[in-house]
Amino acid sequence: MAFGQQPGPPASSRQLQDLLALIQAAGHRDFKDARGPMGFNQRQAGGRFTRDEADELIRRLQEAEALPDTALPPAQQWQQSAQGQLLRRIETEQLAAELRRREWIVIEPLRS
Repeated sequence: MAFGQQPGPPASSRQLQDLLALIQAAGHRDFKDARGPMGFNQRQAGGRFTRDEADELIRRLQEAEALPDTALPPAQQWQQSAQGQLLRRIETEQLAAELRRREWIVIEPLRS
């Protein structure tokens, strides 16, 4: 494959329209806005997908949309899940110390 060429036939305009609608429903303005959270490369962030890439991404976004108990778009769910797991592993005292180091005010809970 030559430099700058897509690895397959380009997605149809209909696929791109469907994909953009799903990206916007997931809470992003456009492909560039979704680049980091959705893991797009530079070519994809510019709205250039192969047919196979578009089909796969449409399928994944539709499946995520069909889950009844998901209130957040898929990208935000993943991000919150990863952040939540990280924060749950940090000891309360360690977290409070880091917040104080960053000049935040930490209020200790009342102990009864």
